[in-house]
Amino acid sequence: MFNKQVKPTSGPVMRPEAPALNTTELASLSAQPAAAPTPRKAPKTASLIGDDITIEGNVVGDGELHVDGVIRGDVRVPRLSIGETGHIEGSVQAEVVEARGRIVGTVTAKHVKLLGTCYVDGDITHEQLTMETGAFFQGRSLKFQRQPAPAAAPAPAATQVAAPPSLMPAAAAAPAQSSPAASAPGLTPAR
Repeated sequence: MFNKQVKPTSGPVMRPEAPALNTTELASLSAQPAAAPTPRKAPKTASLIGDDITIEGNVVGDGELHVDGVIRGDVRVPRLSIGETGHIEGSVQAEVVEARGRIVGTVTAKHVKLLGTCYVDGDITHEQLTMETGAFFQGRSLKFQRQPAPAAAPAPAATQVAAPPSLMPAAAAAPAQSSPAASAPGLTPAR
């Protein structure tokens, strides 16, 4: 029933032949080391601070951080998400902040998203701020604007300190004269 038999084909079957290599080509192929495969970077997983964890001190990292516990200190990471049970007492600096929990302190981030269950008591400095209905925010919303590339700044004006008359050159010590003829004896002005 499920047995399928292969029937022989009539006529010759053509199979492609591998190209012939001479001995010098074979020797060069066997002498070359096999190319090492390029290692793939594993995607970074988010670090998690569970709801039964309390950290007293600053948290700094290069990856994503999800907080369900309590942090009493400053947080500086590229991406921060705070769960509904998460609580941060300190300043927050990140590229992206997504808050469902509680933040008491300043927040500085490019993108800040305050979800309906969050409570933020402090100033937020941001490029983009999103707030859902029900989110509590008490503080100032400060728009962060990138500074344009500085143009050639004018040189600061040199401060001049008046020297005592005894140290000044004779020309500088003489009072200013209004007519050019009076400043150079023996010369008359050209007309």
